[in-house]
Amino acid sequence: MATVAGRTSTYGFIFWVGLAIVGSYFVWPLKQHLKLGTDLIGGFYITLQVQTDEAVKAEMVERMRSTVTRLKDQGAVPVSQKVDGHSFSLTFSTVDDAQKAVRFIKSHGDGFGVHNDQGTVVVVTLPEHVVKQIKDWAVQSNIDVLRRRLDKTGVAEVAISRQGERGIVIELPNVDDPARAKEMIGRAAQFEIKLIEDMGSSEEEILEKYSYALPEGTMIVPGSQERKNNTMYYLVPDYTDLTGRDLKNTEPALGGMSGTEPVVTFEFRPDGGDKMYDLTSKNQGRYLAFIVDGEVISAAVIKSTIHSNGSISGTFTWEEVQDLAIAFKSGSFVAPVKFEEERRIGPSLGEESIRQGLMSCLIGMALLFLFSVLVYKTSGLLAFIALLYNLLLTIFCLSWLQATLTLPGIAGMLLTVGTAIDCSILIFERVREALRSGMNFKSAIEVGFSDVWVIILDANLTTFLMSIVLYKFGTGPIKGFAVTMMFGIASTLVTGLLFLRSMFGFILTNTRIGKLSI
Repeated sequence: MATVAGRTSTYGFIFWVGLAIVGSYFVWPLKQHLKLGTDLIGGFYITLQVQTDEAVKAEMVERMRSTVTRLKDQGAVPVSQKVDGHSFSLTFSTVDDAQKAVRFIKSHGDGFGVHNDQGTVVVVTLPEHVVKQIKDWAVQSNIDVLRRRLDKTGVAEVAISRQGERGIVIELPNVDDPARAKEMIGRAAQFEIKLIEDMGSSEEEILEKYSYALPEGTMIVPGSQERKNNTMYYLVPDYTDLTGRDLKNTEPALGGMSGTEPVVTFEFRPDGGDKMYDLTSKNQGRYLAFIVDGEVISAAVIKSTIHSNGSISGTFTWEEVQDLAIAFKSGSFVAPVKFEEERRIGPSLGEESIRQGLMSCLIGMALLFLFSVLVYKTSGLLAFIALLYNLLLTIFCLSWLQATLTLPGIAGMLLTVGTAIDCSILIFERVREALRSGMNFKSAIEVGFSDVWVIILDANLTTFLMSIVLYKFGTGPIKGFAVTMMFGIASTLVTGLLFLRSMFGFILTNTRIGKLSI
């Protein structure tokens, strides 16, 4: 029986030693295997504010156009339409048409509020809870778009989190080209294809042509300000059916007239291809504008029909067509964003943070070593070895799961290691009680580990739940603290209840030592 117990304790101890060796191999050197946060290696903190009212406006435009299309099938065609906040108004030529529209919208309006004072104007309003859903969706959608964009620009595993109702916090660690990354962040990439009704060298020139009263349903958009040779302004329709949502894929390529000009090639989804074919087949010889974020980046004559594929050419650089392709591929913002705050942290500050963090770790571990050895003698030394194992296991988990280590994360690691000694204290005090009652050392160790595991689990579980809450609702640095706390607590339970017990079992079973000082 003793031989079986000895083999079991030996195999268990070998497992823990093997795990330590494997863990050390995969985390050393630390700089190559640990993903460090912005506060440790330098980078940018950027806070964005999402213009959620624009998302509501865009949604209202879509719903208004859908409603108008369905009303046409009912024989009630509005003579004018207008969006205002989270409502839109439709003006009809007769009261009968207005009443017909009211009845149809009430029965098919998807929860719209409809108002009509027996006149020709029908006002349709979205309920407040729907407006709130649209705003929440806009912020979350923008976060998803940003994550896809920044991953494609080489800023892998960038930390993006929501802050409040409209805020987004972005952490860009160790960015090679921060200006380019910032440009990608701020670009809404709202892509539209529209027919050009008129053009001029200035906005004033176009307005003069129409006696300062533009045709209904049209607007003036400028040429891209980045094109030095493009000072044109264009009169285009307010709305279009061809947008970035119709694109299936975009890629940077070489093409144009010379075949060596940087261009953006695009491929439409089936529905988008049908709309593009219908537009180009009916408007041969007219100009077509490719509009990004309210600026015409390219204008070309329609010489042939386009169905599923095409390209956008202009005086682009190769880097610009790469960025455009990435922006289109990742999708456009549901609502534009505004830069609220930008902070840069230099690498030197990060190195100083790491140095101070390591110094704090060394001082804390030294104090824990003295406490453990002075109070609990040899058993305290084993408890300190368990703390070192705890630290190694925490770092291994961070590396394995590609979690980001931040300065608050180092603080969380220190706090976890510091409180992990409580686990050993509870066990050792119970062992002392058992020894005072007359038990032999081996039986006292068994009682010590068996009696306190529920207390240890309960104490650590509450802290673990608190860490989950911090991770769920916190921003970048707080999340870093929460992550290391969670890993540290899990490591504390493993090392305190399993590894420490394995060391005692190995020593007492496989050596002639019958008792350790405690």
